[in-house]
Amino acid sequence: MSPQASKKRILLDFFQARDRQRVEVGDLYAARNELRRQRGPGDRTALGYIASILREAGYEVKYEDRYSDPVIPEPYASRLKGVLEFHDLASAEQSLLRLDAIFREYSSAADRLGTTMVRALVKKGKLRARSLAANPRVNTPKRQEKQEIARWFQVWLETPDLFADWLALRKSSDEFRKLFAGGDAAEE
Repeated sequence: MSPQASKKRILLDFFQARDRQRVEVGDLYAARNELRRQRGPGDRTALGYIASILREAGYEVKYEDRYSDPVIPEPYASRLKGVLEFHDLASAEQSLLRLDAIFREYSSAADRLGTTMVRALVKKGKLRARSLAANPRVNTPKRQEKQEIARWFQVWLETPDLFADWLALRKSSDEFRKLFAGGDAAEE
């Protein structure tokens, strides 16, 4: 393996040599150790990153954390891929409205697995937004925005039927306008 090999290439080669499709947490630690062996002891690759790379390559990975995507079976995975976005308030709002529409479709079809998958994705978004809001390396306005987005996800999880009305009220509140004046989501 050349010293210029990417992390992704190292990981895929490592698991291809193991000739297994099912990956457990211990395997992820072994892969992280392999990355450190090849790239140096300072390599700080997260287990969630390793899990995401392997899932993308078709491995069955038994691991979840706030950074890795939840395991979503087909046909739900194709339908939900790329729907969760929260770069800013506007994308978070659009994402939640799309997820809500999908949730309602699954709910009206009495598809419990579908509704569970949507809820898992919204929960993952909430956890990621909270994590970014708590990260001191993220600038203060962006942290406030991520905190607000995490609140949106939480409200949707608690009361999806009231979310759209709640969001309209929230966006018209003085507090919201003061915090996010000039932001595209603050405009009606």
